[in-house]
Amino acid sequence: MSAKGPDELDRKLLAALRTDGRASASTLSRQLGVGRATVTARIDRLVDAGVIVGFTVRVRKEVAPDAITAMTLIDVEGHNADHVIRSLRGREEITALHSTNGSWDLVAELTAPSLGDLDSLLGYIRAIEGVRRSQTNIFLSSVLR
Repeated sequence: MSAKGPDELDRKLLAALRTDGRASASTLSRQLGVGRATVTARIDRLVDAGVIVGFTVRVRKEVAPDAITAMTLIDVEGHNADHVIRSLRGREEITALHSTNGSWDLVAELTAPSLGDLDSLLGYIRAIEGVRRSQTNIFLSSVLR
């Protein structure tokens, strides 16, 4: 890594690690066409520089094949964001919740067993004090995970 940041090899290494964070140095060296010691040294430098901040395991939640997944954009009225977040936190159907900028204040990722269950969840969200409006998009397929 140069003083200007990651170079092309570092970027390729980071991309490979994003695809498979458990890939061995040998596997990465074959993919990148460099020696195993080079891969190990690059990873160590990226960690030391704070570019790689950790290694983790992400567990995919078991989702029924016919489950409905969606994204809901939420517009919060006034200073009610904390109340809305507290109301949404802990709901099993809400798999992620993000604050954002722009026209919408929150983005919720949802999973429901059926359209009826999704409709009930959306009714719950819209009824929370401080939610001005929402917009939901149902995911038809996932092309990158």
